[in-house]
Amino acid sequence: MEEEVSINHQGQGGADDGEIPEEECDLAMMWSIQEAFERQTLQIGASACGATAVVDVLRALGVGVCPEEADRCVETRLRRNDSPLPDYLLSRSEAGATHSQLIAGSKRASRDKVMGRFFHLHPSRRLRLVPWLAQWIRQGAVPVATMNMQRAVPKGQEVPDAWHHQLIFGAAPNLVFMTNPLDVVNVREMHQRLCSESVLLIRREDVLQRWTPDCNLSSLSEQSDPRWNALDVEGQVKRMVQEAETSEDQSKLTTHIEIPAAYRSGVTLFALTDSDLAGELLNTPELPLW
Repeated sequence: MEEEVSINHQGQGGADDGEIPEEECDLAMMWSIQEAFERQTLQIGASACGATAVVDVLRALGVGVCPEEADRCVETRLRRNDSPLPDYLLSRSEAGATHSQLIAGSKRASRDKVMGRFFHLHPSRRLRLVPWLAQWIRQGAVPVATMNMQRAVPKGQEVPDAWHHQLIFGAAPNLVFMTNPLDVVNVREMHQRLCSESVLLIRREDVLQRWTPDCNLSSLSEQSDPRWNALDVEGQVKRMVQEAETSEDQSKLTTHIEIPAAYRSGVTLFALTDSDLAGELLNTPELPLW
């Protein structure tokens, strides 16, 4: 059985305790691994993991849509790679899509045939993730995880450059099965990625290659989002630049700065709008805090 960690709640998802035999409560597959390999949509464009997930959500619910239409409806935002550093950082904070864009985009792309409900998993919730996912999948819901991939990075591997949306096509004891890329992830890693503050790490080289002495970094602290000031992004950049100019030990240089992110970590559950399941999703309360 799944270990109870920082997110731990039982009984959500519609099925009463005891309805599902214990040996089955941790297992549900929307597709087999072979079916997922054949049906999954690979990344359709830059920063378009959200739109890619929407294509597969609609396909799983029997609603066809071309990738270009899904991307247009989701309104994927791109990085402004050629902008000066302050504007580049602002674009990084919102590049791609939020869960709200996935819900709105799936509704538009399906002409109101599909709806979605997002469940926040940060701050920590009382939740046993695999049984919760399995209950919803058995009822016909299609889950999409919104994860901070910069969490739970295996030792020795490079820190990923972004958050990620992935369709979940199955859950089994201590495992979660996802597409784009086809992956099987240990539930402990999932917990960590699904319970994250809304922050993004920006690599040192991406900062320094855009830094110029006339950068107006004060514009970051003047943003309407107070987190830019709370995180002291301007100060982080200045310290990184000073480090580059004065440090003799390259191994001790700061590897990233931290900026606010538009994304929220959690799981969106999708269903056909005219189904009983849709009503159940809308009426299900938020998962309780730890």
